[in-house]
Amino acid sequence: MKRKEQLDQLKDMSVEELNEQAEALKESLFRLKFRRALGVGETLNDIRREKKTLARVYTLLSKKGSDAEAA
Repeated sequence: MKRKEQLDQLKDMSVEELNEQAEALKESLFRLKFRRALGVGETLNDIRREKKTLARVYTLLSKKGSDAEAA
């Protein structure tokens, strides 16, 4: 999925859905790091992608949180 499509999809999510997405990404990142530690496959690019996506989710959560406080 392209970054723009992914960002549009994340922007359409509610706060609860973003929290669920963040939890899923954290678990996925843990599993990828574990696989890297075991030396199973090349996962460095996957780890980077997951970390960036998680950062995007956290950014949107903080933005939606500050928007909710302003309203």
